[in-house]
Amino acid sequence: MTSHAALPLALTQGDPSGIGPEIALKAYSRRREENLAPFFVVGDPGLFERLARALGLEIAVEEAIPQRAGEIFPTALPVVPLGLNVSGQPGRPDPGDAASTIRSIERAVELVASGEARGVVTNPIAKHVLYHAGFKHPGHTEFLGELSQRCFGRAATPVMMIWARELAVVPVTIHVALARVPELLTRELLVETGRVVARDLAARFGLPRPRLAFSGLNPHAGEGGSMGCEEIDVISPAIEILRAEGIDASGPHPADTMFHEKARRNYDVALCPTHDQALIPIKTLAFDRGVNVTLGLPFVRTSPDHGTAFDIAGRGIADPSSLIEAIRLADRISA
Repeated sequence: MTSHAALPLALTQGDPSGIGPEIALKAYSRRREENLAPFFVVGDPGLFERLARALGLEIAVEEAIPQRAGEIFPTALPVVPLGLNVSGQPGRPDPGDAASTIRSIERAVELVASGEARGVVTNPIAKHVLYHAGFKHPGHTEFLGELSQRCFGRAATPVMMIWARELAVVPVTIHVALARVPELLTRELLVETGRVVARDLAARFGLPRPRLAFSGLNPHAGEGGSMGCEEIDVISPAIEILRAEGIDASGPHPADTMFHEKARRNYDVALCPTHDQALIPIKTLAFDRGVNVTLGLPFVRTSPDHGTAFDIAGRGIADPSSLIEAIRLADRISA
């Protein structure tokens, strides 16, 4: 029986018309110099063969089953077929390809659940394309929460964390209008998010007592209530609950002073009420190297922290750095 640490990682196809297939090929081409763990792609082998030729990449693509991916990986990119061929015209997303994109994600999670892979790395998707195929989720994170129940029989509270060597951040609310944040930002949401983050940083990142720093919602963390009361009424009580549970939580800190180099030494992860409070600093510090990690799942999932970039797809200029970091991190936290 293959040991868990020896299992390959499952890489999803992503939107066939975006840069996902290109950066997958480029990451594979750098497997030796980057010392990447073995992985296989779940998708259409023909897509990767066509794209490798079009980009002038001397990469062999081999249709594979997961059990043989490790032995194939040194000489060819293993692709586990879905039986769904795609058009994959670069820069021209096709709703007809949406079923394959969705099925790639489902199949990757199924392979982890069945013990044929040890973690999932997802390539970028375009949600507006997937909606044509009945996709009903705001994004990858929420879909993976559903797959946790479906494939593992376990309810999950998926939490998005963006990780880089310089900084890790968690947006407590994600893809919602800024005007809705005050109503969504409850004590319960903050406490549950803090619990998931603390648990997974300890279990998967090797931090026995991770330090969680919460930012305020309002300028200057509300300035004692003169600029808003969410810090007093919601965020501070949530932090106190977490502290009572033995979690090292601090704040609420003013968001504008949390992210300079000296301040970052005082915590392991920053939890911010809004999407942009969290993502602006990490994308400024590590735009090409940030990794999206979904915490709270019964399996490991990472992803490059960028989108499909249809505007540059097929031109041979997409940077695989974030995907390479995602593969590295999935290898580290799943081993």
